[in-house]
Amino acid sequence: MGFFDKILEKLGFGRSAQASPAPAPQPSPAAPPAQPAAPPPPRPIDVVDVVAQLEKLAASNPQKLNWKTSIVDLLKLLGIDSSLAARKELAAELGCPAEKMGDSAQMNMWLHKAVLKKIADNGGNIPKELLD
Repeated sequence: MGFFDKILEKLGFGRSAQASPAPAPQPSPAAPPAQPAAPPPPRPIDVVDVVAQLEKLAASNPQKLNWKTSIVDLLKLLGIDSSLAARKELAAELGCPAEKMGDSAQMNMWLHKAVLKKIADNGGNIPKELLD
């Protein structure tokens, strides 16, 4: 499991998709050969109300955490390691440009935008103003 997958898991992405599918029926020995099954239609992305979840977590957190502007606060709010080493791991996983990796402030700004964009790409309701 990648670092970003931990973020999605904490936000509740993919929980409905984790139910195990029913086993396929077995053909009886006298049945004629079956035609190959058509592939299942693409499953729509589940929309997760990320903003409501994060606002609720922020309201109940004793620290004043601003997940809308800080990657450190976002990770803390989700109960995920927010150390520099962890953020560098996440930045590398998401493809942070090398020139930003050497400057923690630039990396943090890039990483915050990249994480919010990836959450939105996975069905999270991230406000447009946080993605620009």
